[in-house]
Amino acid sequence: MLGVHLGLVPYLQRVCQELGRLEPQPVYDLCDHLERAYQSRAMIFVIGNGGSGANASHLCEDLNKCTLRDFENQSRLRVLSLTDNTPGITAWANDEGYDRIFVEQLKTYASPGDVLIAISGSGNSPNILKAVEWANANGLTTFGMTGFSGGKLKTMAHKTIHVAIDDMGIAESIHQVVFHWVVDDIYRRISGPIAQASANSTD
Repeated sequence: MLGVHLGLVPYLQRVCQELGRLEPQPVYDLCDHLERAYQSRAMIFVIGNGGSGANASHLCEDLNKCTLRDFENQSRLRVLSLTDNTPGITAWANDEGYDRIFVEQLKTYASPGDVLIAISGSGNSPNILKAVEWANANGLTTFGMTGFSGGKLKTMAHKTIHVAIDDMGIAESIHQVVFHWVVDDIYRRISGPIAQASANSTD
């Protein structure tokens, strides 16, 4: 935890430094795949543990609501955070093991052509890796969100957005910054034409 050793100003400076080091192309790739999922009506699944689980829930909510302009008539992204099915998670964890809480849900809901966003700061969470392994074998496109060295997830996922810092809090914070831009970009892609058409109709 860098904040134990750094004061506020140097801590924030380090966050800015790490943001500047982020490779943009995988973020653009994620947006491209989310747009394709929107157009094809494919499902988008998000998974994570702990703070990354909270980020998964937050991303799901934002993609569901904040990408829309016309709440009544517009087609919507089909997004599901598998971190939020508490009864299902506890049932699988209690009876079969915590490493199966996500993959067993994917077996229920997922189809070829869907997208899986897997968030793991270490990149080595067994339940994340098992879900990505299954998704890769069953026709889903997988995106990893990692910190530290990236762990196994960095190479297992089809694409990885990697924050190369040995600090979980900063990695999770930068993941959230990236997600907020992704939501804005998807809004531009799927709601921008609606907004522009509405503006043109009043000219």
